[in-house]
Amino acid sequence: MRPTDFAKNLTAFLTGYLPGERGASPHTIASYRDTFRLFLAFAHAQKGIPADRLTLGQITKDLVVEFLQWLEHERRSSAATRNVRMAALHSFFRYLQYQSPEHLVEWQRILAIPVKRTEKPSIHYLSVEGIRLLLDTPNQSTRQGRRDLALLSLLYDSGARVQEIIDLTPSMVRLDPPYTVKLMGKGKKVRIVPLLEQQVKFLRIYMTEQKLVEPFANRYPLFSSARREKLTRVGVNYILTKYANQARTRNPALIPETLSCHGLRHSKAMHLLQAGVNLVYIRDILGHSSVQVTEIYARTDSQQKREAIERAYSDVAPSETPAWLTDDGLLSWLKSFNR
Repeated sequence: MRPTDFAKNLTAFLTGYLPGERGASPHTIASYRDTFRLFLAFAHAQKGIPADRLTLGQITKDLVVEFLQWLEHERRSSAATRNVRMAALHSFFRYLQYQSPEHLVEWQRILAIPVKRTEKPSIHYLSVEGIRLLLDTPNQSTRQGRRDLALLSLLYDSGARVQEIIDLTPSMVRLDPPYTVKLMGKGKKVRIVPLLEQQVKFLRIYMTEQKLVEPFANRYPLFSSARREKLTRVGVNYILTKYANQARTRNPALIPETLSCHGLRHSKAMHLLQAGVNLVYIRDILGHSSVQVTEIYARTDSQQKREAIERAYSDVAPSETPAWLTDDGLLSWLKSFNR
């Protein structure tokens, strides 16, 4: 049986266009692949169309809308998950506009399907005192503790995404002034982030001990397990959770119940903002696509300031009801004033 036009285009999209032209990460490609797995399962179970018979001509806006409703009602997907699936579909049909223009009207109808409004999650971040407590937790007298301190302090100081830390090699770190780390971000975009001397001290101790400063180790993973294997996202999160739990026993007010690696990234951004660093510089450090993405930290900081002002006002506001609110005669006069 010959492959269908849908099969050919989807294969080219996932294996050629995304990694080659878009520079998408393996994580993004895997997410998009899972979306189309679900789409094929839906087409087979709900429409009786097996994967090897689905063609581009059978895909319409109505079919895509039914698929999204199936995700929500049958699979109990949240609006946020539905939007992630929609983003994958939109990317594919934008690609098809140029690969299969004979169906252009239908592709544009699909691209017009809106994402669902979702409640924006609040940004959780640690205070400077919280970061200090967290980094004081690893036992520096042990080999593992020194590795974990170097990892956590670099994760915070660079504001890196967890995958960016995992992908680091010794050659991407500059241990001489000016201290920097080269991070490979989304779309394989490279950025250079300055590091503080105190953080580099922990990193230098760790790298020297592990012989990662030697020329032969330039392409080794910067952070690895006891078996010399590259750390995984789960592994890095496990390390952070372990020390967050230990720090929480010392001062629960400084460490929230849930703390992720992205929480350290948020913490760095908020601390830079509160120190007066321009949003443009914060954007460049975090590797955001535009300053509009970075503005979420400014809005969060404004909210914190407003809440502090409201708390201060409630402390000084008079507790007694003003006299004019209980004076019927005065109220009557005010209501009839200037009529």
